[in-house]
Amino acid sequence: MRTCFLALFIFISGSVSLCQSPTHPVNGTANQNHTAYAFTNALIWVDPMNVITGGTLLIRDGKIVEVGTKVTIPSGTVVYDLKGKSIYPSLIDPFTTYGMPEVKREPWSPNPQMDTKTKGAHNWNQAIKPELNAADFFVADQKFADEMRRLGFGTVQTIPRDGIARGTGACVILGTGKENELIISGRSSQNFSFEKGSSSQEYPGSLMGSIALLRQTYLDALWYKENKGTVEFNLSLDAWNSNMTLPQIFETRDKLSVLRADKVGDEFKVQFIFKGSGNEYQRIDEVKATNGKFILPLNFPLPYDVEDPYDALLVSLEDMKHWEMAPLNPSACEQRFITFAFTTADLKDKKEFWKNLRKAIAYGLSERTALKALTVNAAEMLGISDLVGTLRPGMLANFIITSGNLFDEKNIIYENWVKGVPYTIQDPHFTDLRGNYELSVNNKVLKLKISGEPDKPKGSIIQSDSVKIPVTFLVNDQLLTITFDHNGWYRLGGSMNADGTVWQGKGQLFDGSWVEWVCKRTSGEEEKKPQDKKGQELKIYPTLDDVIYPFNAYGVTKKDSSAYQKWRNRWGAILIKNVTVWTNEPDGILKNKDVLIVEGKIVRIGENLGVPATVKAIVIDGTGKHLSPGIIDEHSHIGISGGVNEGTQSSSAEVKIGDVINCEDINIYRQLSGGVVACQLLHGSANPVGGQSGLIKLKWGTSPEEMKIKWADGFIKFALGENVKQSNWGDNSTIRFPQSRMGVEQVYFDLFIRAKEYEKRMAEWNKMDAKTKSKSTPPRRDLELETIAEIMNKRRFISCHSYVQSEINMLMKVGDSMGFTVNTFTHILEGYKLADKMKLHGAGASSFSDWWAYKMEVKDAIPYNGAILWRNGVVTAFNSDDAEMGRRLNQEAGKAVKYGNVPKEDALKFVTLNPAILLHLDKKMGSIKPGKDGDVVLWTAEPLSIYAKVDKTIIEGTIYYDAEMDKLLREEIQKERARLIRKMLDEKNGGEKTQKPVKKEQKLYHCDDVEEYGAEEETVGQ
Repeated sequence: MRTCFLALFIFISGSVSLCQSPTHPVNGTANQNHTAYAFTNALIWVDPMNVITGGTLLIRDGKIVEVGTKVTIPSGTVVYDLKGKSIYPSLIDPFTTYGMPEVKREPWSPNPQMDTKTKGAHNWNQAIKPELNAADFFVADQKFADEMRRLGFGTVQTIPRDGIARGTGACVILGTGKENELIISGRSSQNFSFEKGSSSQEYPGSLMGSIALLRQTYLDALWYKENKGTVEFNLSLDAWNSNMTLPQIFETRDKLSVLRADKVGDEFKVQFIFKGSGNEYQRIDEVKATNGKFILPLNFPLPYDVEDPYDALLVSLEDMKHWEMAPLNPSACEQRFITFAFTTADLKDKKEFWKNLRKAIAYGLSERTALKALTVNAAEMLGISDLVGTLRPGMLANFIITSGNLFDEKNIIYENWVKGVPYTIQDPHFTDLRGNYELSVNNKVLKLKISGEPDKPKGSIIQSDSVKIPVTFLVNDQLLTITFDHNGWYRLGGSMNADGTVWQGKGQLFDGSWVEWVCKRTSGEEEKKPQDKKGQELKIYPTLDDVIYPFNAYGVTKKDSSAYQKWRNRWGAILIKNVTVWTNEPDGILKNKDVLIVEGKIVRIGENLGVPATVKAIVIDGTGKHLSPGIIDEHSHIGISGGVNEGTQSSSAEVKIGDVINCEDINIYRQLSGGVVACQLLHGSANPVGGQSGLIKLKWGTSPEEMKIKWADGFIKFALGENVKQSNWGDNSTIRFPQSRMGVEQVYFDLFIRAKEYEKRMAEWNKMDAKTKSKSTPPRRDLELETIAEIMNKRRFISCHSYVQSEINMLMKVGDSMGFTVNTFTHILEGYKLADKMKLHGAGASSFSDWWAYKMEVKDAIPYNGAILWRNGVVTAFNSDDAEMGRRLNQEAGKAVKYGNVPKEDALKFVTLNPAILLHLDKKMGSIKPGKDGDVVLWTAEPLSIYAKVDKTIIEGTIYYDAEMDKLLREEIQKERARLIRKMLDEKNGGEKTQKPVKKEQKLYHCDDVEEYGAEEETVGQ
């Protein structure tokens, strides 16, 4: 047994690397030493729940041999006394790109790329590349490895972070050997995202397209697996199926993408591990319901520089609150018993890792959970818990030696051992000088404070809270030189004792005279946190109770019982007294009536109605006011994330707007203020067959799934005209079919013919007996053709973007020929020319009230269009197709009175009952009648009047907009912004770095908007 000084060992072992690979020859002599090393008298964290005081850790040949208090140390062992020090398992980062090649996208080309450029028997889409393996590309990067080791990490997972299906990750130790010596798991996970990455292929061009592509690929992989050897050979699907036994990691951009990815996973019985974004706390209950584990970044935003009041206006309330609350995210997950690990991913400066983690602990995260996240959880997620993550016999000798508590701000990591090889982080004999001192010199006692990093200390003489004199000092072993200006220069030289608590020596003053000085340490602790009168620590950090829903302007907290209950009255009753009721029923307009809504349903309309004493109710005085059914917008594009068009192919029937509902779009609240209760969220008009619609009620503050109208029929967007034939897309957009109006017709015929054939094949397969099936190849499920077949079977209905008479006529003829009816022609500005044919076909109309002259297709538009269609018996509605217009559809309906002299009651139906009929919602919505949903609007004047304002918007008996509450919320927003601005200014004045405010403009979608998902960040805000 040999006892050595640790520093000496570090010096002589600096050139030691990992043991040579047994399969690689050695050029020269090989290191055949099998020396054992014992670390004694340490506080050893075997795992987060098992701590040994005064323990011994014995290692040999890169592995742990024994750990405990009664370890027998073999003869010849090198022993290190770690009294006063701690040993922890080295940390694990499960999400890095360590050693991966840089992802490079091909230079932009004006010519669309329809087909894949990947050579070989691969998937048809470049963004699907599960055949990639990180282990095949990994090249050790010692700069990265050293940076991570200094933070305490010993193992990382590296992944090819490119594409929707990204291939497999590899687990790598952060040593200095060859690549084959560093990889400890060559296939540790299969990885996904919604970002197509470097793929230059057109499809998918939207978030909903990425989701659809994932769905179809899951189906293709299942079909391929069941029929392998009898169908095509596909390297990508082979790899996909092979990788399904691995942990499945999905990288997400925000909390709503977590829910979207989980929904796909649930469809195919796959439980993802989610690489989070840091805002999961904003929807923590929905996040918990995914049952997924999480890899959380610690990328907390810097405070904004809001010194200039005009700059402050650029920062949304959402961003301000996220700055304050982001460190709550790990604690929120812990409170909801969500298993998570941590990653350094998304940190611009990895040196911020420990600072941010300690901030998360200050926000409520327990240290044991933090340690578990950094070790045990990460190892278990990646399936390497038998190798790393704890300090148990047989595991790799991956551990760190620290000065004390790993999470203490003044903790020092001395060494990081990786597979039994030490890497020096800080000299073990280094003295941490940080703390508070009293400096006695020249008959004065001065307060000296040393702060900063352990190896880069900063000093200051503290005269008062606001007056600090900088001190320059140099340290060389135990010798010091101190210089400062305190009513004249002081230059002091001397030495310190062994533990650095006492400094002394001689120095020279500004006048040249010599003095003796002594400096004694008084404290190394942080200042005590503020306490209340009972000595309890004051609450200074936000909690989950402070989260607003939605996390946006005009969101409210669930704890705010007075405002929340008044506004949300979710399960009680609402009685509206003495109001003028626009019923949209044969009863017409009823004056001075009461309307009772109980548990979301209209139950009675009458006079002098009351509420049973057992029912908690809100009573609203409707005197002088008007009550109408809620407005329904048949054609809207609000509340959509990641693009409104998947226009990269002539048909994108497989994509779903319902997959990409953004429940936090501020336009939802704005349209509630205009009396809108429901919308059809439509795909754009970039291709003949667009995507499936999302029908929602504007339940502000709820999740996307809660907003969906579950009982609604399915709808889909079709389109005709300039947009789909790419008239205005540029001279290079001549590759995607169709390029003419004639071609559009052929797209429809082709799709419906193929859908008929597809349905026939499926029916024949389903009728086969088991014996016949065993000898046959089943048809491949095709989500696009399934959707088209739903139209023919009257299980999905068409809303068609249309302008020109000839094309409207064409699509009705295609429908008559192929056996389907066009449910609604939307825009339909030449509808007045063929209203009789539309009536005969059975199509409805959802028109603009008076839009014209904005492109050639609308040159024949007239403001009397709606009235003419209505008078010909066509069910006619007015829609917005515009976020701003959606707030004043009542006034749009009023234009039918002006242009065409439509009676007021019938004009109101243009935006209430008629869109309900077109969307097949009229059995529960669109009129005020007992038994229907309590979706009503209380107006201050006649609903069609330009002077009418919304007093309250009620959906299923819940008040989602209240004019009085709106005023209070505006005041609260102003106060909250002022509080947060003050807090950010305090941070700046305290020396914290800041970020410059940058204006973020929300994308407001229209029919013809085409963008590539991921090209720019989605923003929502006030």
